[in-house]
Formats: sequence, C-alpha cells, structure tokens
Amino acid sequence: MRTRHVPRGAILLAAALTASMGAGSPAAAAEHQRTPGKVWDRLARCESGGDWHINTGNGYYGGLQFLRSTWAAYGGERYAHYPHRAARAEQIEVASRLREARGDYGAWPSCARRLGLPH
Repeated sequence: MRTRHVPRGAILLAAALTASMGAGSPAAAAEHQRTPGKVWDRLARCESGGDWHINTGNGYYGGLQFLRSTWAAYGGERYAHYPHRAARAEQIEVASRLREARGDYGAWPSCARRLGLPH
C-alpha cells in the first residue's frame, strides 16, 4: 500500500475552513457588530417569516420562536408572559441575553447555519 504525502499547508487550510464553517462567517459576525437589529430581523424572517407576534400553537412563540421556559429564564416575563405578546425590541433584548450567555446563535441552529451566524 502506497501512502500519499499531503502538504502541511493544505491540512492547516482545511482545518481552518472546517472550524470557520461551524463558527459562522467572519462577515456575519462583523455585520452583527455593526447592525444587530438587522441580524435579528433576518433571524426572525427565517424562524417565523418575520412575524414578531406569531403563535402557531407549536410551543414556540414570537419572531425568534422562544420556548416559554427559555423566555422566562432570560427575563422575558418582565415584558410579557408570552414572547409573542412582547414588542420586537423586547424580544431582541431577551434574545441578546440568550446569545450572550451561550456565546453564539446556537439557540437557533438551523437558521443560524443558513444565515452563516456563529452557532
């Protein structure tokens, strides 16, 4: 059996690309720093069609599709008992707390992946 030599640079490049795919793109992270409201609007469009007051009866509520327990755990009840009854800005504030606690957008895995956000 013959082994093939792979240049060290190719291995490092592949590792860097793989790591960046899981963490979201640098451009997406930079966009969040400049315009966090726009990032949340994009995430809400993906999660709920951009309807900040949606309640479909599936157990997820509001534009960012919070579970009721997550909403309560991150302080949402100071605004409304259910996320879909809170204003857009209030939902974003609670979502920002969740993102800061996690360090990424992993609470919204499918849409974060689709939008290139760190997850």
